[in-house]
Amino acid sequence: MATYDYTARDLSGNTVVGAYDDISSVALLRQELEKMGYALVKARRRKNQTQRPGKVKQAEVVPFIYKFAQMYSAGLSITRSLEVLQEQSENPAFGSLIADIRHDIENGLSLEKAFGKHSGVFSDFFCGMLEAGESGGKLSEALEMSAVYLEKQMDIRRKVRAAFTYPIVVGAVCFMVVGGLLAFVVPIFSKLYRQLRVPLPGPTQALVILSSLLRGYWWAIPIVLAAITAVLWRLLKNPAVRAWWDNFKLNMPVLGKVNRMTVASNFTRTFGMLTSVGVSPIRALDVAAVVAHNKKLTEIAKELQEVVNRGSSIGAALKKHDIFPPMIVQLALSGEEVGQVAQMLNKGADFLDKDIDRTLNALVLKLEPALTVLMGGIVGFILMSVYLPMFDYMQHLE
Repeated sequence: MATYDYTARDLSGNTVVGAYDDISSVALLRQELEKMGYALVKARRRKNQTQRPGKVKQAEVVPFIYKFAQMYSAGLSITRSLEVLQEQSENPAFGSLIADIRHDIENGLSLEKAFGKHSGVFSDFFCGMLEAGESGGKLSEALEMSAVYLEKQMDIRRKVRAAFTYPIVVGAVCFMVVGGLLAFVVPIFSKLYRQLRVPLPGPTQALVILSSLLRGYWWAIPIVLAAITAVLWRLLKNPAVRAWWDNFKLNMPVLGKVNRMTVASNFTRTFGMLTSVGVSPIRALDVAAVVAHNKKLTEIAKELQEVVNRGSSIGAALKKHDIFPPMIVQLALSGEEVGQVAQMLNKGADFLDKDIDRTLNALVLKLEPALTVLMGGIVGFILMSVYLPMFDYMQHLE
C-alpha cells in the first residue's frame, strides 16, 4: 500500500488538499474520495522512504508472473510459490521485494494489497486482476492473463523503440556533423575570407554568425535545454495543459494514428481482461483509464461508467469517439448481442496490435529515405554556403 497526496474539489467547488494512507492505486483513491463527496483533481504517490536500493525492470516482472501462475496451477501454495521465486531471483532488489510480499501475505494481507504496496513495480491492472482472481477463484487464470497482457505491452514498447532507433541515430549523426562543421570548418573559411576581403553572401553570413555564437556561447546550450525541459515539465503538471498535450498526441501529424491505436489497444484490452475475470465494469474502466495514460481516455472512461450505470450500449458509446476504430465498435456491439463483450474486446485489441506493427513498419520505410535526404540537404547547404564566396572570388580573379 502507499500514501497519496491529493487535490480535490467538494460539492461547492472548493479546493481540498490532503493525504490518504494505505491505498494501492489512484483509481481506488478516486473511489474513496467520491464516497466522501470529493472529486479528485490530481494525485501524487509519495516515495517509499524505506524501499531498498536497486531497480526492478518490467522485463523481470513478466517471467515472474508466468512462473507464479505455473507453480500455483501445479498445486503449490501462494507463499511456497513466492518463496521459490525469491530463491530463483537473480536481482537482489526483486528478491527482497518478493520476500516482503510473502511476509505480508503470511500476516494476513490479501494478494491485491500485498502486491499493491509496490505499485512502482506492479501496475493497477495487475493488482485489479489479482483482486478479481482471488475473490472469484480464478487466480491461476488471472495470473496467466496478466502475464500475457504485460508481455504484449512490453512488445509494443519494444517495437516503438526499434522503429525510432534509426531516426534517432540519423538525427544524432546529423547534429554532430553540423556541429562539427560550424565549430571547426566554418571558422577556417571565415578567417580566410576576411583576409582576402571577399564579400559574403547572405547564407554564408548567417553561417558565420551561427558559428560565432556556437563557439562563444556553447556553454549556454545545456542551460537553455535544461530550462526548456524544466518549463515544459512544469507546464505538463497543469491539468489544462496536460489535457491539451494528451489530445495533441492523438491528433499530431505522422504519429497521431499510432498513438490512437496504442491507447485504444491498452484501454480495450485492460477493460476486456479485467471484466473477463469478474472485475466490475465500473472498476475496470477506472483501471483502464489509468493504464491508458491519457486525459482524453479518462474522460471517455467516466462517460462509459455513466453508460454502464444506465444500462445502455457500450458499443454505441464507443462509436462517438474516433479514437476507437470501427472494428472495435463493431466487435463491442456484436459482443453485447451474444454476451461476450470482454472476449470481443480482447480480440479487437489483438487486431489493433497487428495494425500498430504494420503501421510502424510502413512509417520506418518512409522515414529512412526522407531523413537521409534531409541530412544530405542540410550538410549540402552548409558546404555550398561555405564555398560560394570562394567561387565568386575565383570568377572575380578571372
